[in-house]
Amino acid sequence: MKVLIDQNISQRILPLLAHQFDTLNHVRQLGLTDADDYEIFMFARDNGYQAVITADEDFIKLINQFSQPPKIVWIRAGNCSTKVLSDLLREKAQAIKDFVQSADFDIYEVFKF
Repeated sequence: MKVLIDQNISQRILPLLAHQFDTLNHVRQLGLTDADDYEIFMFARDNGYQAVITADEDFIKLINQFSQPPKIVWIRAGNCSTKVLSDLLREKAQAIKDFVQSADFDIYEVFKF
């Protein structure tokens, strides 16, 4: 599974999640630090990313307008540390993989309780 992490999530999360996904990149690695959400969404689509992990609601508007790919994993955890976020995503890794493989939904919301 090929997953892209949006700029609103620290790139320090990469080594904490790398073993969870086949390919995991951060927009900063790919020269997209100053790209807007539309550019990131289209980059993901054009480059075979199956999902974008983001905390940005604008991606919901983009997927509603353009459909998938990529699917959106929308983090709804508020302001939390990279460690807390990585723990949350590791806990949900199998559910995220199942979501990406499913044809049923475009958006998977991840909440921190």
